[in-house]
Amino acid sequence: MAEAMWRPSTERINASQMLRFARYLNDELGLAFENYQQLHRWSVEEPTAFWRAVANFCDIRFHHKPACVFQPAKQFRDTVWFPGGTLNFAEHLLRYRDDRPALVEYIEDGHRREISFAELYEQVAELAVALRQAGVRVDDRVAGYMPNVIETVVAMLATASIGAVWSSCSPDFGLHGVLDRFGQIEPKVLITLDGYRYNGKTIDTLPRVREIAAQLSSLEQVVVVPVLARDGERGDISAIDKAQWWDAFIDRPVPGEFGFEPTAFNHPLYIMYSSGTTGAPKCIVHGAGGTLIQHLKEHQLHVGLSQDDVLFYFTTCGWMMWNWLVSGLASGATLVLYDGSPFVRDGHLLLDMI
Repeated sequence: MAEAMWRPSTERINASQMLRFARYLNDELGLAFENYQQLHRWSVEEPTAFWRAVANFCDIRFHHKPACVFQPAKQFRDTVWFPGGTLNFAEHLLRYRDDRPALVEYIEDGHRREISFAELYEQVAELAVALRQAGVRVDDRVAGYMPNVIETVVAMLATASIGAVWSSCSPDFGLHGVLDRFGQIEPKVLITLDGYRYNGKTIDTLPRVREIAAQLSSLEQVVVVPVLARDGERGDISAIDKAQWWDAFIDRPVPGEFGFEPTAFNHPLYIMYSSGTTGAPKCIVHGAGGTLIQHLKEHQLHVGLSQDDVLFYFTTCGWMMWNWLVSGLASGATLVLYDGSPFVRDGHLLLDMI
């Protein structure tokens, strides 16, 4: 047998979230796991007990308690998880509201911003009120044609907080790539940008946004984030129907009450898409509760994520790893958002950033 190249130290094992979870099961359920293989076997053989334990260990908070963990059906796809239970996905990602950094944004030109957990909560509340006043309701779709910046996370959380459904494409998608996706879901609001930077180039996206907005007949509002014009002169958005700049949209004269909308465990949270290599992209719907519990399990048990950690994954908003990354907020970790080419500075930028 080949010799192992690396084994974790005893100290590292004892400090792991996985071992803490095993000890939690031993204490709470009277089990006696001696190794990971036993824990894994139990999780497969006792799914009801396992997923109930994960929900409790990861502190999933239900507005209304579920009747049970799952109701089996003849067809697995018809199984209902945590029936009767209600929760809000965004509420879990916003459970921390202190002054620690929540999001750190890097742009390839060296631009850096960060906001705290308290500031993130305030910005989400502000946008959620604006979306509600713009007519967005439970089950409505909000589409993001956005780079990987702070406002994108704020927009997703605000959407989820009111029970609406979020879907995103990155700005490197062309006109037809965007319409092939958003054209299927009939979004009520489009959150978009004036432009972005990639590999030393500045790309103006306003002409493309104008075409996208003109061909999405379901749109009632277009909100433009001044990514290129944060501190400079803004472009002209007058030719984009129903468009407002981000700050003007959230500056509503009549403030409203912010609250998290409880939804069913399987309520739609995200619409993602297949690659489109075999015809039109196919919509893939991810539920609020399933996404939350799976990401918490991965982050806390397998990644070992905690409030003391910083999490980074190189991704755009057109890839499901962006959705995976932002869930790190639910574990209290600081997230690093990078937008741009990974190869600038002779490929050293990401390592220098880390």
